[in-house]
Amino acid sequence: MGNTPFDTRSSEWIGDMTVWLRENSGDNAEQLARLRRNLRMARERELTPCQRRMVDMRFDQNMRPAEIARELGVNPSTVSRTLRRAMERLRRYLRYSL
Repeated sequence: MGNTPFDTRSSEWIGDMTVWLRENSGDNAEQLARLRRNLRMARERELTPCQRRMVDMRFDQNMRPAEIARELGVNPSTVSRTLRRAMERLRRYLRYSL
């Protein structure tokens, strides 16, 4: 390993490739719009009212699980478990909707 010459061009190549990818990548605005629309639909259709409320508090109101637990009067592990199940439901729904 110590006798291997250092190739300065490799880091330049990575930078060149990054620029090329940025310039030649397609616009994914349509896919993002579809993902946002499907996520809204999934939150309405797939989640239980309790899951929906906790997901709203966690991601829309940017609350930590401990804060959610305090406000709802439940154990923090209940919040974590409910959020994990909600995220799995959303992931499963979105996997087939894209």
